[in-house]
Amino acid sequence: MKRFSKMIAWMAFPLLAFIVAAPGASAQTTVAISEDNIDIRINYNGSTVNVSGNTENDVDLVIRIDSEYIDEKMMVKDKVGGLLWMNSGKVEFQNVPNLYYLKSSAEVTKILDPGEQKEYGIGYEALAANAVIEPPVEPGKAKTLFADFIRYKEQGKLYSQTVGGVEMEADGNGQSYRAAFEWPYQAPPDDYVITVYAVRDGRVIDSAETGLVVKEVGVEKALTELAQEKGGLYGIAAIIVALAAGLGVGVIFKTGGGAH
Repeated sequence: MKRFSKMIAWMAFPLLAFIVAAPGASAQTTVAISEDNIDIRINYNGSTVNVSGNTENDVDLVIRIDSEYIDEKMMVKDKVGGLLWMNSGKVEFQNVPNLYYLKSSAEVTKILDPGEQKEYGIGYEALAANAVIEPPVEPGKAKTLFADFIRYKEQGKLYSQTVGGVEMEADGNGQSYRAAFEWPYQAPPDDYVITVYAVRDGRVIDSAETGLVVKEVGVEKALTELAQEKGGLYGIAAIIVALAAGLGVGVIFKTGGGAH
């Protein structure tokens, strides 16, 4: 019986190997970024993240950068007496990313079925569908509140959804792609995930991901740690750093002949 089982296993092995090595059975999409670490220093003013890789022919691409999903509170304003806008309370958006950037080679709603969008968290509509608002509100109000939340995050440079900006070019047996994301200084230190989705016939057929670490270093890191541990000393240190930066600017202008 054991000999028979081994014989079946050896006969099945070539078939299994054929299935694993069959075209399309293994991942075709790759992703790489220009730098996997961004250091926030005292003169930091943002950066650029270049995403590139290879994928199959005849696909659309969606590239997403997001951070950990958190719960975030926001003030709600209502008109009082039909004249003045005043704060009327707070709502909490649960299960939303602090940062969310999306670029796609075509309109997401035209290349992906709604179920796929929600499953993979692709697009603002998917974020809204997967989020929870507390306290609960009726659907119409929830839609308005989430639109306000998106607008708030976009104004803070933490959310963006763009059609285009993904360059694709035939390359051997598939095609190469590249896209550039302007990385704002407002993006906080965190571990970010960059995911590339290959889309065909309304479905995600392949994906690849990599990580990006944004961290404070040097004086910035020291000041943050000081603020967390000793608030009073942080205030004094911040003033000293600000004065030093001001003196530095003055020296630059004087050296450059700014005063005549």
